[in-house]
Amino acid sequence: MSHTHQPPASFVTANEIRTRFSRAMSEMYRKEVPQYGSLVELVAEVNAQVLLSQPALHAQMERTGELERLDVERHGAIRVGTPEELATLRRLFAVMGMEPVGYYDLSVAGVPVHSTAFRPVSDEALLANPFRVFTSLLRLELITDPALREQASAILAQRNIFTPGALALIAQAEKQGGLNDQDANTFVQEALETFRWHSDATVDAATYEALQQAHRLIADVVCFKGPHINHLTPRTLDIDTAQDGMPARGMDAKDVVEGPPRRHCPILLRQTSFKALKETIRFTDADDGAHGQGAHTARFGEIEQRGVALTRKGRALYDELLAQVRSMGSAGSAAPDYTTRLERAFAQFPDEHVALRQQGLAFYRYSLNAEATVPAGIDADGDLEGLIAQGIVHAEPITYEDFLPVSAAGIFQSNLGGDEQKHYQANAAQQVFEAALGAAVHDEIALYADAQARSLAQVRSALGGAAA
Repeated sequence: MSHTHQPPASFVTANEIRTRFSRAMSEMYRKEVPQYGSLVELVAEVNAQVLLSQPALHAQMERTGELERLDVERHGAIRVGTPEELATLRRLFAVMGMEPVGYYDLSVAGVPVHSTAFRPVSDEALLANPFRVFTSLLRLELITDPALREQASAILAQRNIFTPGALALIAQAEKQGGLNDQDANTFVQEALETFRWHSDATVDAATYEALQQAHRLIADVVCFKGPHINHLTPRTLDIDTAQDGMPARGMDAKDVVEGPPRRHCPILLRQTSFKALKETIRFTDADDGAHGQGAHTARFGEIEQRGVALTRKGRALYDELLAQVRSMGSAGSAAPDYTTRLERAFAQFPDEHVALRQQGLAFYRYSLNAEATVPAGIDADGDLEGLIAQGIVHAEPITYEDFLPVSAAGIFQSNLGGDEQKHYQANAAQQVFEAALGAAVHDEIALYADAQARSLAQVRSALGGAAA
């Protein structure tokens, strides 16, 4: 006979640990990268303006609970070097209620990693704090020089990116089913060490140079004590205004916003960033003079605007339109007329929520309008659009919580230098990645479909009850 262990009341919820961790990470990053602070201020100003000028959006975000999460919302990104590091990160994030969602093969864009996003998955956890960390595993097999590959592997085998305290508390949380208040705070501090910047490299200058030649990202993953967080991204409600405001605050913004064009109904995700900072690093062969010092660029500031999650049909249309834009010229998002081409292609993507719903292109969360009177004998399984039009049912767009493989690679590329495009074969190694992770990743589209289905079932049962 099995007992489900209820964690003791003295345990802090995973949501609370996640919030403490994302706050602590934000404070640490603000100290390390002062421009991040300027970025957060800029985004807060833009968001306040948008909410003031768009009362309908303000009301919708208040109704859905999204207003509460807007200011705390962040995503970070890190890159690790070994399967063991990835598997331990999965356990570390699990303590905070974050699970691996989606598989991203960035090798198709010339970036030698594959990735997942650790994030909360339930409706309630996402509303509490949707903190997410895009986590990439280096694909050493994409280093063509066998000797260099061996060397990189040997360097990574020497390091431990987790403190003994973090490892002990992960094991304790797994065994007991949670952490108390004091242990939760200690866990946050210990876990933070994995994400901290270290300016001392673990290799000599020549090794760094050789790995840098293979790919700048390989040097970034292999040559340091740990996988420093390389950006923390606040969410804006108007990315174009934020992008325009960056130069005035001393930020070198990238040329174009990645993702879909500006729309009346935002879809998926749009991202932009300021260029990576040059940071001084010391190599192991450094003497007291200038010898053995170098500069490394890895950490940048990024902002994002999130739209509605797309169904498989919607994603297929999105990919098809993006392919059309790409086929118009080889320079991709670096082309001078890229924005115009993007807008022209995406004119084929409906830009009204009614059309997106009726054509099954995007996901919505349905709820019964508390103020509406439900007419007697209503057909609970009947015409959903009719009920929405009558104001009896609300349909709110489900926010896209994930990433765009192409967009993520575009941001990587622009921060690693645009000429960095190395073509790896497009071989999605999802099984290899999941074996390293020690778990299967969630299918993000299935998660959205479930959220929509749950909301519909609740509406139908409420309508059935009201009609009876």
